[in-house]
Amino acid sequence: MPESDVLVVGGVGVDTIVRVPSLPLPDLDTVKVPPIQEYVAHTGNGVAMGLHTLGLRVHLVDTIGDDHEGRLITRHYARAGLSFDHTVHPAGTRRSVNLVDPAGRRLSLHDARHPTGEPPRPELYRPALGRVRHVHLSLVDWARYALADAVTAGLTTSTDLHNWDGRAEYRQDFAYGCDLVFLSAALLGDRVEQVADDILARGRARAVVAMDGAGGSHLKIRDQPLRHVPAVPLPPDEVVDTNGAGDSYVAAFLWAWLAGRGWQECVTAGSLGGAHAVRTAGTHTSFITAKELHDALS
Repeated sequence: MPESDVLVVGGVGVDTIVRVPSLPLPDLDTVKVPPIQEYVAHTGNGVAMGLHTLGLRVHLVDTIGDDHEGRLITRHYARAGLSFDHTVHPAGTRRSVNLVDPAGRRLSLHDARHPTGEPPRPELYRPALGRVRHVHLSLVDWARYALADAVTAGLTTSTDLHNWDGRAEYRQDFAYGCDLVFLSAALLGDRVEQVADDILARGRARAVVAMDGAGGSHLKIRDQPLRHVPAVPLPPDEVVDTNGAGDSYVAAFLWAWLAGRGWQECVTAGSLGGAHAVRTAGTHTSFITAKELHDALS
């Protein structure tokens, strides 16, 4: 196992992308669509590949299936040169079917497959903890054990809670256990600052970032007011597909943060990473490079 900057725990799967004429779908028996595509995807993949493209040394670990989708994943990482270890789960590889409309908006139908409450897989992540600077944790159930071990090892940690409502118990270990907490603002309405303050008060977070798509993002640091950062302005015809934009945001933010840049620059980097992703069809098909991000920040 190589020395790495970031260990990414969990969150690998395969997306099937279906481009539809509208969302919600018309009430018809059959809807003709363009060719349906498959991509190696999901949140851990997006963050890992984003950081890898930005030049960081990344090690990714997860559980996949002994199936067609699992073989797609291992071949993909071998071609990309991304360090990847895995165990095999009898339930198979996680997947999603994502419906994408002409404006790039999506509806994701997520098949998580793996049951909760299973024992952790320490053989996947513990050997890496002595060889990394930072650990990013996806919301797979056993990753909460990896989080506890990372904290014990004195490593910094991050997570993306996605569409957490600020209440559901399943994500609380991640919300209150990580140093950097990302989440979607979609379900929060006017409670963004309230939920961010709760995470900061009850947990170990140094900062909370709520991503709001075209509405920009919100940064909350302990004892400071909520900051809103507008999204990078894009012409509507450049927004092709929002699949993976949040993961690209997180990767670019972490790249800046691990380089010691200030909070405002980290959020700006995240916005640039997300804007880059939405210009390309498919999930995690194009990531911003370090040169592109550095030049844009300059």
